[in-house]
Amino acid sequence: MAEVSASIQPYRLHLPETLSSGVVFASPHSGRFYPADFTRRAQLDLLRLRSSEDAFVDRLLTRVPKAGATLIEAVYPRAFVDLNRAEDELDPALIEGVTRGSGGARVLTGLGVIPRVVAGGREIFRGKIPRAEAEDRLARIWRPYHGQLSGLLCDRHARFGRALLFDVHSMPSEAASGGPGPDIVLGDRFGASARAETSLAVEQVFRRAGLRVARNSPFAGAYVAQRYGRPAEGVEVVQIEIARALYMDEERIEPLPGFDRFAQAIGAVFVELADLIRGDARMAAE
Repeated sequence: MAEVSASIQPYRLHLPETLSSGVVFASPHSGRFYPADFTRRAQLDLLRLRSSEDAFVDRLLTRVPKAGATLIEAVYPRAFVDLNRAEDELDPALIEGVTRGSGGARVLTGLGVIPRVVAGGREIFRGKIPRAEAEDRLARIWRPYHGQLSGLLCDRHARFGRALLFDVHSMPSEAASGGPGPDIVLGDRFGASARAETSLAVEQVFRRAGLRVARNSPFAGAYVAQRYGRPAEGVEVVQIEIARALYMDEERIEPLPGFDRFAQAIGAVFVELADLIRGDARMAAE
């Protein structure tokens, strides 16, 4: 399993010893490398900055390479740069020199590609940051990550005839509106990023594991699903949201005592998902 150093690359790439699956797993929000200059300038302490993390999702995915599939995970945190946003989703309330009105609804709430707020709408900085700083984060982190992800999907499509990306996230308890919410939310942008039969197969895998599953509500998939999901061209994306309450203390951002047991169970689910595109990569490429 190959890892790229956090000091060199903005992501870690985990490749299987033998590539036997056309499935790619991505964890774009589990990064926890907070640059010292960033934390020093922030008006929030580290615990509050980490409230936007999909903490420990990377640890839930460790079995993926052993199943012949591929895993790419972020190194830098979502509070620093959001890899599930378009690079032009720039916030004029945060970044100097950005024209007002640029970006969309997510930008207005402070959740652009360079976030202005963390969970609960708490602002990271007082005042604005230079445009050059925002551009530097995009150049060093956002573009390399998406360049690698795009390349992986193109390669898997060429080798296996199709590719499937699981963009894996976690969701806070407050995402559930009244009563016990789902354990898993699958987002395929209402069929725009994955075929109906693919989404159904994914749902069935989670249900067989005893997990409550919802589709497209409250999360239907964001930038990654929109950009890469091309079912008619043989590239599909399903966003997976996992309820944090299943495995972590959400206030302390610490694993629950039963974390290892849950990680083993969900890891078996991910191994089964890797089976959705199987074959001999060398034969498929010929």
